[in-house]
Amino acid sequence: MNRFYKLTFLVSTLLLSVISVAKAQLKNGDLVDGIAAVVGNEIVLDSDIEQEVNYARQQGADDVDKCEILENILNNKLLIYEAKKDTLIENRTTAIKEDADKKYTQMASQFPSEKAMLDAYKFRTPYEMKAAIAQRDIDQYYGQAKFQRVTDGANVSPNEVTDFFNAYKSQLPMVKDEVSLARIVIHPKLTEAHKKQLIDKLLGIKKGIEAGKSFEDMARIYSEDTGSASNGGVYKNIAKGTMVKPFEAAALNLQEGEISDPVETQYGFHLIQLIRRNGNIYDVRHILLKSIPNAEEIREARKKMADIKKQITDDKMTFKEAAYKYSDDKTTKYNAGVITASSGSDKIEKLNLPADISYQIAGLKKGDITDPFETSDDPADKDNKSVEIVKILDEIPAHQLDLTTDYETIKQYATNQKKNEMLEKWVNNTIPNTFISINKRYQDCKFKTNWNKR
Repeated sequence: MNRFYKLTFLVSTLLLSVISVAKAQLKNGDLVDGIAAVVGNEIVLDSDIEQEVNYARQQGADDVDKCEILENILNNKLLIYEAKKDTLIENRTTAIKEDADKKYTQMASQFPSEKAMLDAYKFRTPYEMKAAIAQRDIDQYYGQAKFQRVTDGANVSPNEVTDFFNAYKSQLPMVKDEVSLARIVIHPKLTEAHKKQLIDKLLGIKKGIEAGKSFEDMARIYSEDTGSASNGGVYKNIAKGTMVKPFEAAALNLQEGEISDPVETQYGFHLIQLIRRNGNIYDVRHILLKSIPNAEEIREARKKMADIKKQITDDKMTFKEAAYKYSDDKTTKYNAGVITASSGSDKIEKLNLPADISYQIAGLKKGDITDPFETSDDPADKDNKSVEIVKILDEIPAHQLDLTTDYETIKQYATNQKKNEMLEKWVNNTIPNTFISINKRYQDCKFKTNWNKR
């Protein structure tokens, strides 16, 4: 594994770290689990290593080195251990644990029953699964925070990018087929009659609460917020500035215990009750009725989008002008509608495109614009409908990385290498002052860093 490919901070993209083992898979004499290493007071389990080995194989790795994976985990654990002692890193453990309950609820909503979810992830109790979610998120938060502090200032000059490319160009990966795309997105608008239906329903719910019904019970029955409905609509320890502005403005203008009138946000209409406020931290309950467009409202959005496309193809305005004037997608409307990858590049591998966009552009060529199509802004929320058109700005065939056409990609590789070097230096300087214990099962590992303190 070339060092500029390797992740500098080990974060598994598996949904959960499943800490139990199905007994049916065990044979007499098998090790259920064991401690592979201890870094400070952070523990590495054998199962942690196995999960990363399995994940690497799922991603197509043929030759998986357990020792290399263990060293990555050790680096990660050292970051976490030192982060928890770093007074410049905010302690968010309590907030993360509370957020784990919300994630648990959201995940449970995707299964027929809570038991079905626990069985799927091989957890015995909700408490065990919530603890695993919280631990994963705590580790990720502290590890990333410390990694960012350790690698702060890891910039590379154009000369360094060139030197990196010349040294490693034979090892750099082949770039797969790429495209550059621009989009215009319209969120179907609810009619006034539809809005009134939602508002009237919330006002009826509010009236019932004021007559003595429990807000929590009404949230469980009526709220369409999967993250809080089963918890009675409660969100705790919200920092000011976290929620969308209309929601927060309404919540912070209430007295404790008071219930708002219906409040409209981008998600729908809410009833909000302020439970407690302490400075810039507050707790609320809410009931959400989503703004789910009906068939008529979606038809109107498609009709409007078809008209926008016609204005573009008739040269009455450019795609850039249309995106700025009409698009509801704030991430692209001020950028000529251009879609960017997570790296910031406007070149996206075709294999990484969302399925709906990939389907719509199939068979089209550079300069073509799709017909209006219906999609969802949030894959986890299929009710979050939008209508969009996509223009193919460029098509880039598969090729070897080259400084002329792929400078930003190569710069990212070079930056990652520098971060790796900074991390290795920090690890070497930190290990001598840290308690390290590695199980004898891994005593033959040849680590890049002196983890065995030999």
